[in-house]
Amino acid sequence: MKNEESFESKMTNAKAILEKLMDPALPMNESVKAYEEGMKELRAAETMLQNAQIQIQIIKNQEQ
Repeated sequence: MKNEESFESKMTNAKAILEKLMDPALPMNESVKAYEEGMKELRAAETMLQNAQIQIQIIKNQEQ
């Protein structure tokens, strides 16, 4: 079973990648790879957030 990272770790990873991208000495090919990885982390975090929102809505609906 795959050990899934947390929302917080995804956001921390994305922030670290953003800081890397801010380095003007970073070669363009590495910048593109870092950007792609950062977007992957953000998409995964967004999916986790959406899933949590759905779960909260289900719980609220069950309480009614």
